[in-house]
Amino acid sequence: MYAGAMPDLPGAWRRTAQGAGLLSPDGVAAPTVFAEMTALAHRTGAINLGQGFPDEDGPTEVLDAARAAISAGENQYAPGRGVPTLLEAISAHQHRFYGVALDPAREVLVTAGATEALAATILALIDSPEDEVVVFEPYYDAYAACVALAGARLVTVPLRFPDFQPDLGDLARAVTDRTRLILVNDPHNPTGAVFSAEVRAEIVRLAERRDALIVTDEVYEHLVFGAPHTPIATLPGAAERTLSISSGGKTFSATGWKIGWVTGPAPLVDAVLTVKQFLTYVNGTPFQHAIAAGLALPDAFFTGIADTLRSKRDLLGDGLRAAGFDVSDPAGTYFTVADAAPLLAEGEDAADFCRGLPERAGVVAIPLTAFASPANRSEYTSLVRFAACKRVEVIAEASARLARLASAG
Repeated sequence: MYAGAMPDLPGAWRRTAQGAGLLSPDGVAAPTVFAEMTALAHRTGAINLGQGFPDEDGPTEVLDAARAAISAGENQYAPGRGVPTLLEAISAHQHRFYGVALDPAREVLVTAGATEALAATILALIDSPEDEVVVFEPYYDAYAACVALAGARLVTVPLRFPDFQPDLGDLARAVTDRTRLILVNDPHNPTGAVFSAEVRAEIVRLAERRDALIVTDEVYEHLVFGAPHTPIATLPGAAERTLSISSGGKTFSATGWKIGWVTGPAPLVDAVLTVKQFLTYVNGTPFQHAIAAGLALPDAFFTGIADTLRSKRDLLGDGLRAAGFDVSDPAGTYFTVADAAPLLAEGEDAADFCRGLPERAGVVAIPLTAFASPANRSEYTSLVRFAACKRVEVIAEASARLARLASAG
């Protein structure tokens, strides 16, 4: 990330970016806490439970499909919307799991991961600096960046430890006539929450009432530990105003391939394509074929990855409790949030704690304040996020190291 002063930034972008914590008051973009913690892991040899990417490959069928596509010469530009095989596979996936019927030629768009899908969607649908985008806080850091790039105003709805379900009154106050988009991340990063049916219904009700659009980030859709995922687009009145975003990276342990997608009404998808074609144009042709093969895998694969991750979640949670943390048991995603308050020294916060954790315990984690706007970071000063998407033996070793914190005092 650029680390110098940027005096020529447009004033509106600068104000928005500073309010979201992307720039300091003097216009300097500092390295992110993720880069800082990863560097700590490398320097100390600590186990990195900070970044949310797996340390083992996905299913053989998907890897073999990528190799086969490369060998077959699928190495040039894909069609602008995506290779037909993947467009059809995404459409079939949405119908198979959720009963959603999509025209693969008009209502599906392949992107360079979910992050590009989010960026292109926000840039396409924001009309003016008066527009507001409602997000649930803490939030994936790209949300604030994309809203700032679009020149809109970020409005947050707090999620609070330990259940991280939004208060419906807070949500209703956040959604106004200025709301252009309600951005919903469910299952939710960084908290691991899965929103209740009541929350999902209220989002749709408010969007209808204020004539807002809904944008969903559902990249953890197959990594839930209870009832199957329910896309907001399946709720009455939602489909015509909802763009649903997902990707293959989390589901198939192929985060480096960056194959994502947007689905929804054709006019909205067309608007996103208009922007997307000037971002990456197209991407990852052989990997698009491979993700198409993955989406066609049998049900046992999808239930199996959730079961495996649940066992890792439980192993990590046991280690955190043994170390003295208060733990919020996630209902989905890679992530577990723990309250380090019982372990903090006087005057210490979660960021300080995380900076010292590699030396104290040989484990790296991320303070939840990294996912909050500056104005609201005080809500999360003792909370820490750990990622359980590692090999079982790595989780076991990290849990054992964390448990030794308790005996070390």
